[in-house]
Order: sequence, then C-alpha cells, then structure tokens
Amino acid sequence: MTVSMTDINLPAVLAEVEAAFAEYERALVTNDVPVLDRLFWDSPHTLRYGAGENLYGYDAIRAFRQGRPAVNLEREITARAITTFGQDFAVANVEFRRAGSDRTGRQSQTWARLPEGWRVVSAHVSLMG
Repeated sequence: MTVSMTDINLPAVLAEVEAAFAEYERALVTNDVPVLDRLFWDSPHTLRYGAGENLYGYDAIRAFRQGRPAVNLEREITARAITTFGQDFAVANVEFRRAGSDRTGRQSQTWARLPEGWRVVSAHVSLMG
C-alpha cells in the first residue's frame, strides 16, 4: 500500500473513524459489551495488550470483556490524535485519566476498514507511574 501525503486524514475517512472511535468510547464507559465486541475484528490475529493482561485473538478479548468488573469505567480524555492513511487504515491514540486517580492512562488502537466496517485490529492500554 502506497499512501501519499494527500491521502492522510481524508475528511470523509477521518469522519468515519472519528465516529467509530466515539462509538467505542461510549460503549467503553457504559460497559456496552456487545458494541465493544462488534468493534473488534473477529479474528485470531486481533490482539489487545491491557494494563494487566495480554490478550491474543478475538475470543480472548471477548472473554475478558465479559468477565471484567463494570465499575469505575468513566474517564476523561485529556489528549487525542486520530490519523487515517488512505481509505482503509487508521490509528487512534488517547491519554486519559479516571475519576479519583492522578495516573495518566494511554490507549492506542489500530483500525482497519474490513468488509463489515471499521474494526480495531490491535489495541494497547497502559498506565503511567
């Protein structure tokens, strides 16, 4: 795939990814597990590195989501960067802070346009000191 500078953040593609990311964020803070499951690529190649877990494959990610406590999920996004490359690839990165915590969290996601729509194909969540 060759992407020229004019293919970065095409307005229509950026709007699609921003909408998918916003849907993900709403689902995350409300623990809407079916939406979270739908927004991840249903593949053994999908991965999610969390603050305390390494999940390989959609089935592991789905099982984690179904088993995690649904408390203290609200967060404030303090920085956000979404970049699209061409029509079918994007990255989303945020910094966040949970209510009652002074620790900064970081989340990165790789999104791909698949036949079923935009899906997270890789994600990483970590907390700073």
